Amino acid sequence: MRDRESYERPWRAEGFDRLYVWRDGPNTVYPEHTHAVTTAHVVLAGEMIVTAEGRSRRVRAGERFDVPANTVHSARMGPEGCEYLIAEKSSD
Repeated sequence: MRDRESYERPWRAEGFDRLYVWRDGPNTVYPEHTHAVTTAHVVLAGEMIVTAEGRSRRVRAGERFDVPANTVHSARMGPEGCEYLIAEKSSD
């Protein structure tokens, strides 16, 4: 699996300008919500299930998923929690 630094350059080239690592405990749930900006995520450890537009996807370490701005989505962390890198575009 790649480390945070290996994602930074390509994501900046895609227009993402804010990157940070986030950690959630086991089985943490984020109910449906939106973000005003597009976000990209890479799971660094653990797993989560992301639901958007009626489809759910299990995301494991090393896998990426993006959420377009203003898209309703939810997330549930796995039984071991989840650590993930988030990138945000300040404007779309």
